[in-house]
Amino acid sequence: MNIFLNRTVSLLTKHGKEQVIASVLEDQFACLVKHSDAYDTDLLGTFTQETPRYGTQLDAVRKKATIGMDLLQLDLGIANEGAFVGDPYAGIIPWNNELVILIDQKYGLELTGFSGAAAQNEHDYVSQWEDMEKFANTALFPSHYLVVKPTDEYHPKSQKGIQDLAALKEAFEWAKALSSTGAVYVENDLRAFANPTRMENIRKATIDLAKKMSSLCPQCKTPGYWVKDIQRGLPCNVCGLPTDQEIAKIWGCIKCDYQDTEGMKVLKFADPSKCNHCNP
Repeated sequence: MNIFLNRTVSLLTKHGKEQVIASVLEDQFACLVKHSDAYDTDLLGTFTQETPRYGTQLDAVRKKATIGMDLLQLDLGIANEGAFVGDPYAGIIPWNNELVILIDQKYGLELTGFSGAAAQNEHDYVSQWEDMEKFANTALFPSHYLVVKPTDEYHPKSQKGIQDLAALKEAFEWAKALSSTGAVYVENDLRAFANPTRMENIRKATIDLAKKMSSLCPQCKTPGYWVKDIQRGLPCNVCGLPTDQEIAKIWGCIKCDYQDTEGMKVLKFADPSKCNHCNP
């Protein structure tokens, strides 16, 4: 029997994440997700730079989960923290990394789920209302909300959560009046409730977490039995030299020392297009 079945789990958020996180846990584990917004999670960092993030992405998500558990007096807590970076391939496309953590004080466990995907994260400087309208169209407005600042992205004042054209026009005029250069900075609002693309990625990260919650160690039955390492070096089919292609996955338990190796079952040699020697 899975130790997470029918448990009550805390979730601290002020940005509507409960709608996707709770649906996954309730469906797969019959968990009762108790939501709290009694703590302002913006104190742990904001995308609009008023407040630096609390430590690393992992530090921040642990902090949120712990605060939520304390507020609701529960021994099981879940939380999410997102980050926006360049894509992992060329570093050009806006990219969203979502981390979801589950902390179980009763059994001394910490599990994480992750999803990385292309992000809706546009930004620009505009001086004319017509340019603002063009930007709004490319930024998937109004389904994705906008943030407007005077002058540049570092200005301490901003208007967030802009979700209709009238509000955008008002924010544009407000920012232009305060701008020291005549320019207005506009960007996608990256908070979860304001960015459906990000909300979907949070759901995917929660599904990844749920898979780990369901994966039990063959030896001690502890959840979180997952891939710990990947062996690379599959030989090239032409020159025979090792490539970066995967040979095997190393699965391991987070509680005991049990581990197993899952070898490649299909490919015995790497395609030369993946070889740094044949195709540098």
